Order: sequence, then C-alpha cells, then structure tokens
Amino acid sequence: MSVTAIVDYGVGNLFSLTSSVRAVGGRPVVTGDPDVLASADRILLPGVGAFGDAAEKLRATGLIPVLEERVRAGTPLMGICLGMQLLFQSSSEYGTHAGLGWLRGRVESLAEALRGTPEESLKVPHMGWNSLTFSDPSCPLLAGIPEGSFVYFVHSFYAVDCDDSLRAWAPYGVRVPALVSRENVYGCQFHPEKSGGVGLKILESFQRM
Repeated sequence: MSVTAIVDYGVGNLFSLTSSVRAVGGRPVVTGDPDVLASADRILLPGVGAFGDAAEKLRATGLIPVLEERVRAGTPLMGICLGMQLLFQSSSEYGTHAGLGWLRGRVESLAEALRGTPEESLKVPHMGWNSLTFSDPSCPLLAGIPEGSFVYFVHSFYAVDCDDSLRAWAPYGVRVPALVSRENVYGCQFHPEKSGGVGLKILESFQRM
C-alpha cells in the first residue's frame, strides 16, 4: 500500500488527520524523518498557530530541502490550514515572514481586510462551516464535490494575490481562498479532516494521486 506522509514539525492536528487518511483507505505515516519523506507517495503538510513560528519550526527540522526535492519530482503535496499558508511567498502575521514560495501570493490579516467595510462586524477568526464557490471545477480535489458544499474553517489570516492558483473560495466579507493548486502542489485553507463527508472525499481524491 502506498504511503501518505504527514509532516511532523511540532504544529498540526496530527491525530484527526491520521484518522481521516486511514478512513479513506490510506496508509498515513506521521514523520519528521527525511528518508521517509523522500520515499513517500504523497505528502500532507498540516499546521496550526502563527505563521512565523511554524515557518521557523519547519526550517529548524532541516526538512525543507527534502520537501522541495519531492515537489520538483512531482510528488503530490497538500498543505492544510496554516500548512496551506506556508506554501505562499510571505505572511504579514506579527511581522513579515518568508514562506516556502511554491505558490504566488501572500498571507494577510482578515480583520484588516474587513475593517471599514459593511462586513467589519464579522467575527475573526473565521471559524465554522462555510460554503465553497468554485473558480476551477476541474481541480482533481473537487471531483465529486457539489459546488456550495460546506467545509470547516478556523483562521484569522488569508491568502491574497493568488488568482493563478485559486480553485475554490468561501465568502466571508471578502473572497477567502479555500482551495489552491499549482501542478502537484495543493492547499486547503479549511480542515478536510474536520469537514465531514466532503472533507473525506477531498482526502480520498488526494489519496488517489
């Protein structure tokens, strides 16, 4: 059975993600071992917390060169929540921090984007269920998912200037990029492991890559 490596770098909801991958027939391996990542069939990059802290912890593991090599080799990789945000070029969360730069765009404050708009009373973090509007329904992660399906979000920052990779978004005063991709790199701002049957379907599609 092929291996889905879940990167363990000290941040992320590893238990529920592992359980969800197993539920769709995958063989999840939580690992910080570069040799395991180098031989994995696909890779999940989870993440919770602040961008700068997560980026520093990921760099401290020394795993970034291995991940970059796997991305160049065409291995499917998907970032989840903060893991998706790390795929972009930079973030302004508590300072300016460099991301992995595998997707064009940056990460900005959702509260700042809502300030001065009719929707500024919306609560931040954006937390709870929200619907998906498709920008590119041909994205393989959207296979079998009806437009308007609801998924579960928890985040205070969001990606901007990423139209070239945008595949689906959610309305929250602004268009919140919900699913992005470029070639073999994918990202979900929402938590598929907390999104019921829709999230499991997305993980199943990733598992088939």
